[in-house]
Amino acid sequence: MDEDRRGTFAALRHPNYRLWFIGQLISLFGTWMQTTAQGFLIFELTHSPAYLGLVGFASGVPTWLLTLYGGVVADRVPRRKLIAITQSCMMVLAFVLAALTFLRIVEPWHVVVLASLLGIANSFDAPARQSFVSEMVGPEDLTNAIALNSTMFQAATVLGPAMAGITYALFGPGWCFIVNGVSFVAVIAALLAMRLPPRVRPSGTTSVLEELREGTRYIRSQPTIRVLISMIAVSSMFGLSFGTLIPAWSVNVLGGGAEISGLLFSARGTGALLGALAIASLGRRIMRGRLLVAGSFLYPVLLFALAFSRWLPASLLLLAGAGVGTILVNNLSNALVQTSTPDRLRGRVMGAYTWIFFGFMPLGALWSGLVAARLGEPAAVMINASIAFIFALAIRIFYPGLTQE
Repeated sequence: MDEDRRGTFAALRHPNYRLWFIGQLISLFGTWMQTTAQGFLIFELTHSPAYLGLVGFASGVPTWLLTLYGGVVADRVPRRKLIAITQSCMMVLAFVLAALTFLRIVEPWHVVVLASLLGIANSFDAPARQSFVSEMVGPEDLTNAIALNSTMFQAATVLGPAMAGITYALFGPGWCFIVNGVSFVAVIAALLAMRLPPRVRPSGTTSVLEELREGTRYIRSQPTIRVLISMIAVSSMFGLSFGTLIPAWSVNVLGGGAEISGLLFSARGTGALLGALAIASLGRRIMRGRLLVAGSFLYPVLLFALAFSRWLPASLLLLAGAGVGTILVNNLSNALVQTSTPDRLRGRVMGAYTWIFFGFMPLGALWSGLVAARLGEPAAVMINASIAFIFALAIRIFYPGLTQE
């Protein structure tokens, strides 16, 4: 038992990663409080599922424009410094939204603009954050660290949305945004406290465009990476986009309010947390490709069933199961891409990975919001789940070698 526990949390034996884990866990708790409260605030202001999709779309536009460049920057400058800057910018944006809310002058367009600015910061933060893991742990613990990153993220999705729903109902959305702003202090302090070995700086003799081309050539030369990135695109657009509809789902489908919205977010997070812990505990014994393919079938099947549920306990259980499926796809794709990429290219490859992951999310949000506005939320989920299932079936038929990874 002790040996299994050490295997599950192997990356925590690295002091720098312990600091990162604690700081990020606190910060992500605040992030999920803001995400949940912001979605319900927008729905209260507009009563439009299409507007929910618009906010997600606005946050993703900078992702398409800047994330690939952000990957080049992550390979050129100290990643710790870059993350500290981007996290500080996100903290300021959270406090601005809180101020607008407390002053009772917040408008839907304010949220759209702030979401877009947050997307700009995230375009540089995400590639640096993904590739920074390798600097905190050795290559032998990289897969475990990636799994633990997902574990902390999903732990925050369990607690954050539930607390946001309660806080929103009792005190209003402004306090959710305040908590998020304060939570960034934890991760910034953790970054400053780390003791990292000197990083060899690249010569910088090639242009940004040439470095982008080098990263693209590498991705094109690796069939498995191409398949993994395509799976992430489908998961982001047709699986994770359900999160956009949760505020409307809680009201229009389940007849609830902010509390039900928080419970739905938390249920999805609980399932994802269990999936991430399972991956971390299996360690090197895991057949990653086989489990990834299983997850690609699991989440669309359960989301399709969710579309027919009108009973809250059943909805929570189905959503938790879908959370397990999506984390299997997202977590294991991340691990397989990173372990297949040399360090000198990791920022650029993870920039492309992040570009797809975050870039397709707003497309899915916009698509799901528009379909829900025209056909209803259940129909939107059924359509998305069907597309994701057909894609999983195609991968299983035309790229069977993935199960051997």
